[in-house]
Amino acid sequence: MPRRQATICVSMLLAAASVCAQTAVPTAAPTPSAPRRPASPPGTAAVQVGGKWGELDKYLDQRYTGGKWIEITYSRPILRGRTEIFGRGGDYGKKANATAPVWRAGANVTTRLKTEVPLEMGGKRIEPGEYSLFVDLDGGVWTLIVSTQPYQEAYDANEKVKTWGAYNYDRKYDVVRVPMKMVTPILNIEQFTIEFVNMTDKGGMIAMGWEKTGAVAPFTIAQ
Repeated sequence: MPRRQATICVSMLLAAASVCAQTAVPTAAPTPSAPRRPASPPGTAAVQVGGKWGELDKYLDQRYTGGKWIEITYSRPILRGRTEIFGRGGDYGKKANATAPVWRAGANVTTRLKTEVPLEMGGKRIEPGEYSLFVDLDGGVWTLIVSTQPYQEAYDANEKVKTWGAYNYDRKYDVVRVPMKMVTPILNIEQFTIEFVNMTDKGGMIAMGWEKTGAVAPFTIAQ
């Protein structure tokens, strides 16, 4: 092929490639996938007691100082269309934790109570520190359990002493078992909730509610 013809052919090929590059349908850039949200998001119930509100400052701000914290951390399962979550015989714990004798009062991890003040529940003193909370659902009448049993922060199937949720629960670690008063929420509660209610500096109640079932356990601030 003469050099002039070869040059023309190469020029035409380059031009065609340039046109194709300009008219090609652009490929969408990959986007990072959204982080997976937990099915039972973490929750916290917290209250401060024993502090004092100061005077309003020039910014109309008022500070609360000297208070001590009581806090419960847990995972919050969601109904997502389920009904009669506790069953007619209060057997939710047996359904969710087939081999666990009590309910973990939430989902996944063991529910934890942290208190900076001594508490009194069911006639027993609970010293400042960290504890696990469980609920015995036997017969639909709830009993709140405060326990010193060690717990797992990450699940280990080979662990036989520390709890994960309510698995490995052992009654010998119980500090107190408190009968809870059963109540019926006026609205259907979609996400399991723990809250402090009727609080004063002398005490209050730990309240739990889910769907159309609720229960409360009273406690006082010990001296």
